[in-house]
Amino acid sequence: EVQLVESGGGLVQAGGSLRLSCAAFGFTFDDYAIGWFRQAPGKEREGVSCISNSDGSTYYADSVKGRFTISSDNAKNTVYLQINSLKPEDTAVYYCAARPLDVILTTSVLHRDEYDYWGQGTQVTVSS
Repeated sequence: EVQLVESGGGLVQAGGSLRLSCAAFGFTFDDYAIGWFRQAPGKEREGVSCISNSDGSTYYADSVKGRFTISSDNAKNTVYLQINSLKPEDTAVYYCAARPLDVILTTSVLHRDEYDYWGQGTQVTVSS
């Protein structure tokens, strides 16, 4: 059974940092890309970053470049999202998702429709 389990969310003051984790189970990790998405109340779910577990290539949304860093530990089947200089507008539920690398993209690497499997999400709340 495919499973993605996020952890690491919490309440943090503005300017602080968090590291989110996404542990993957039930599929061949190296054959997939893992994306991080977030959804704030009343807003659409947006892609913030993704990584190819095959070659390690990474992508970031313009809104998070310079503050978010994605990384992967293939030995642990886990992807991390380091978030620095947190802002109140980063408050959201953060989800990780997996998409197969052998499927041609029809939209973009950070579009939610490209991803087949999703975790349950972890809440990040940033206080001002």
